[in-house]
Amino acid sequence: MPVYNQPVKLPVQIQSFDEYQEVYAHSVSKPENFWAEQADTFYWRKRWDKTLEWNFTDPDVKWFQGGKLNITENCLDRHLAERGDQAAIVFEPNEPGDPVITLSYRELHAEVCKTANALHELGIGKGDRVCFYMPMVPELAISVLACARIGAIHSVVFAGFSAQALADRVNDADCKMIICSDYNKRGAKNIPVKQVVDEAMAIGCSTIETVLVHKNTGGDITWDPSYDLWYHEQVDHQSSECEAEAMDAEDVLFILYTSGSTGKPKGIVHTCGGYMLYTAFSFLNVFQYQPGDVYWCTADIGWITGHSYILYGPLLCGATSMMFEGVPTYPDAGRFWQICEKHKVNQFYTAPTAIRALMAKGDEHVEKYDLSDLKVIGSVGEPINEEAWEWYKEKVGRNVVPIVDTWWQTETGGMMISGLGNYSPQKATFAGYPLPGIQPCLVGKESIKENKGNPAEGLLCVKFPWPSMLRTTWGDHERCKNTYFSTVPGMYFTGDGARRDENGMYRIVGRVDDVINVSGHRMGTAEVENAIDEHSRVVESAVVGYPHDIKGQGIYAYVIMGPGSHDLDLIKQEIIAVVRKEIGPIAKPDKIQFVDALPKTRSGKIMRRILRKVAANELENLGDTSTLLNPEAVESIIAGRDI
Repeated sequence: MPVYNQPVKLPVQIQSFDEYQEVYAHSVSKPENFWAEQADTFYWRKRWDKTLEWNFTDPDVKWFQGGKLNITENCLDRHLAERGDQAAIVFEPNEPGDPVITLSYRELHAEVCKTANALHELGIGKGDRVCFYMPMVPELAISVLACARIGAIHSVVFAGFSAQALADRVNDADCKMIICSDYNKRGAKNIPVKQVVDEAMAIGCSTIETVLVHKNTGGDITWDPSYDLWYHEQVDHQSSECEAEAMDAEDVLFILYTSGSTGKPKGIVHTCGGYMLYTAFSFLNVFQYQPGDVYWCTADIGWITGHSYILYGPLLCGATSMMFEGVPTYPDAGRFWQICEKHKVNQFYTAPTAIRALMAKGDEHVEKYDLSDLKVIGSVGEPINEEAWEWYKEKVGRNVVPIVDTWWQTETGGMMISGLGNYSPQKATFAGYPLPGIQPCLVGKESIKENKGNPAEGLLCVKFPWPSMLRTTWGDHERCKNTYFSTVPGMYFTGDGARRDENGMYRIVGRVDDVINVSGHRMGTAEVENAIDEHSRVVESAVVGYPHDIKGQGIYAYVIMGPGSHDLDLIKQEIIAVVRKEIGPIAKPDKIQFVDALPKTRSGKIMRRILRKVAANELENLGDTSTLLNPEAVESIIAGRDI
């Protein structure tokens, strides 16, 4: 095995706004030189031959071609000499009284190697896909890293999705194995995770050979000896040494599914080299992490935030990263702040949904805790509204801790627009400035000026590649092209609208396509509509997002029923049950309005723009409805709206 006897180097860490401006200018004038300098700080089995080759037409983006590496050697092995006994992962369990689990870098390395050896023994090798459906427990982090260790491609599915949604993702990626738990402890509930996997297998997951089950609670589960195996029985006896597979920089590291405007989820593909570099670089700079700090991201590893900023980014930088199994309101609404005090957390990263929910519970839950160790507090998942921003700043940050309001996506792999700890200006509702190497632009009406110093508004695009960007959508490159590179030719289109102020700071104003952002979870309207339409009495439905005090966006469903009389209260309950079954609880409609007709163009397209305005109670300017096939439907919908 390689010997790591060199001091650990890290990418540049910006220390002032003036330095940010200098580094940013260098990064966009000579991007290949800039990223090569940063990449040289990592351990490569073989240095790359070509830094960048790209076009946004096909699209085709390759970073560090010919370079050989393994991301886990950079996350684990290279840290052992300097910080082998330092905490790598600190696990805070669901129940406040249960023991905390701390894994040092040496212990985490050993557990990853043991699990990697077990996966090898079970027939998993380079390029095989492994699906995860697990709670936030150390075994999830360990086994994800074990996949990366042996070159298997991990595909983590949030353990709140339905059996159908799980089966869809397993089958799209042709996964060979599912790793799950028996139950998921979440607040006062024990959620039957293995049962959902069993249901998915019954639906049909023909490529699955093994279901590896982690005993999380020891509760009763159904067992099929033809494919079920206990995680601990396969792992515990293995060797704690496992040589890492040499991967090409452009080999696939993982697939992560995100909802699109059509019903079928998109498998976003990220590769080894560029993703490694950018997650480390962005983590180091946005959170201004220093050796000895305790960093906590409250996300689930089922989402990109957990991939990039619980696992890979922090571990690449030799950080101490916390994992939390529970929810922010159990046993009471002070749980986050109790954990921050207990572990002396220095960087805290959560979602606006959580901030708004805790704000609604009352200030007393946060004011009684000592949060003086906090250095940076962050927001992720959706734009944070001003009221929540001010509360977060005053009550959690005590008016001295900077807020980093980070904008990025599953597709971008890492944070794109954000503050940098204390070293950049802050402005409520504005994400801030682009990180070095990121070249955003606004595309809109001809009257909008793109010149520096002029405010602008338009479609948020990126005109030059960055290392951690998606490479394709799994098994369907044409979909990647059509979704991200066709709206504005020659650019990556984010799907968001944005404004830029006279100082160059960006504010994200929301989605411009048929995707809803509920509590930071993106869902395609078509996916929810397809589930609603499964109800035997539903003729047609249309789903839009609307402003929601807690979730950011709620789901508003307009539903046309078939002929006959209906118990509408019962139908509502049944529709919610169908959506929960087909997608999961996060997709259930907050409001359901039964309508006689939906406003449509003469070509038959539903005018969701009008439905969004009605759902938001913005009735002053609905636009021209005279060209609709059935303008009378709009008045009927307004009269019956659920407000």
